Amino acid sequence: MRQVVSLLATAAILLSLPIESLAKTLYDFEVKTIDGKAFNMKNYEGKKKAYLIVNTASECGYTSQYSGLQKLHETYKDQGLVVMGFPSNDFGGQEPDKNEKIKKFCKLNYGVNFPLFSKGPVKGKKAQPLFQWLTKEDGQISWNFEKFLVDSNGKVIKRFRSGVTPESDTIKNALTGLLTPKAEPSKEKAQPDEKKQKKAS
Repeated sequence: MRQVVSLLATAAILLSLPIESLAKTLYDFEVKTIDGKAFNMKNYEGKKKAYLIVNTASECGYTSQYSGLQKLHETYKDQGLVVMGFPSNDFGGQEPDKNEKIKKFCKLNYGVNFPLFSKGPVKGKKAQPLFQWLTKEDGQISWNFEKFLVDSNGKVIKRFRSGVTPESDTIKNALTGLLTPKAEPSKEKAQPDEKKQKKAS
């Protein structure tokens, strides 16, 4: 009987804890896409090699980094990189618009087609659970366009402040070893067609 009571008490404590306290990896989180649909990060597990998670804003001095993020996406998506944008109005009120307008802005101005997620807080007690987890080791985000690099095990391995651009060697070097090596083009020369050889002779 005591064991049952103890187990129930433990279960009650665990159920009362916020998800970020229980979460161990990125794959423990469910988020909302910029279209308002629920998305479980577990869908990526075993399929992707690395994740670059960025808190974004449309009216910031760093907003042009959307262009670099899109280039990273295009360059490395086939090698297993997922770039993720999480709009937030936490810093300077620089993301005042709603999701639909944010999505349109990113597409029209920067051609963004990497995953964007629903606008929400990324700092303080009201921060989204994912960002509470991302920042629990190194402290709160200080401005827009901070970047978190997560490996295939769902663990945070690097953090880059706003001034580190997506195109920088700092980020590219950090991706080295995480992604699937790019396939080298075949060096074998195509064999001439035998029939064409006969006709030529």
